[in-house]
Amino acid sequence: MSVVVIAGERDREAWRRPIQERLPDIEILAWPDIGDPGAVEIAVVHHDAIDVLERFPNLRAVIGMWAGVDHILTRPGLPDVPIARMVDPLIARDIGHYVVLHALRHVRSMPQMAANQRARRWQPVAPPPVELRAGILGMGAVGTAAARMLRDLGFAVRGWTRTPRAGGGIPCLAGRAALAEVLSAADICVCTLPLTAATEGIVNAGTLARLPRGAYLINAGRGRHVVEEDLLAALESGQLAGAALDVLREEPPPADSPFWDHPRVTITPHNAADPRPEAVAGALAANIRRVLAGTPMLNLVDRDRGY
Repeated sequence: MSVVVIAGERDREAWRRPIQERLPDIEILAWPDIGDPGAVEIAVVHHDAIDVLERFPNLRAVIGMWAGVDHILTRPGLPDVPIARMVDPLIARDIGHYVVLHALRHVRSMPQMAANQRARRWQPVAPPPVELRAGILGMGAVGTAAARMLRDLGFAVRGWTRTPRAGGGIPCLAGRAALAEVLSAADICVCTLPLTAATEGIVNAGTLARLPRGAYLINAGRGRHVVEEDLLAALESGQLAGAALDVLREEPPPADSPFWDHPRVTITPHNAADPRPEAVAGALAANIRRVLAGTPMLNLVDRDRGY
């Protein structure tokens, strides 16, 4: 029996080693150096995993290294085995910091002040609004962490989820009918939703029109949450004041993408947060032990829901 780590060449050994250190009695291999594919019973899959899962005839489980699992669920030939995702407090913290960073940059007019500095222009800008309002789309571990950080900085925060769930101390509405209500009071709109068939394209012309004029969008979810043509139109019309995008539909964006030099858009290379092998290897090892013991894994994915 063996476990295979499937990751890009740059990352595979960085992931394999700390898992092996925690499971010295189990053979932890790194694709493609696996020997007999029939001996592989568990696959630990990185974000840039390649399409090889169907090559393991005796696979018993797939364990993702990330919170999102859309990159696993869309793999051709995905075996019908349990899938677990990673719930990592450090990821939630880091994405929360990313959200706070861009929310404060917007409300404190930092892009405008940076432009004034480059132009050698000493010109005060308008003070931030008296009331700071934010809406968080998606209230899992990541969305809840971001919501709490914004709340602690004085923002009035409300969350939104597709189905009812506790908001971790943050007011949270659920269902399509409630989405418009959350958006209408979101001067900062943050997307941390999982990507599913129901959430793809959820940030579109209709939802953007529900925001207060001059709102700011922060997407730390997935690029396919946003209809990019609608986003650009909202920026052009002034409906949106700006956007911070850690994810795009095409990554990296092509050289002629308007996002590269759009004056009111900040793009970052899908690294609002990255899992650290040493930080999450213990959790990965624990789920491997559970599979071998015949115990259900932690953070199991519901395939029908997509997360």
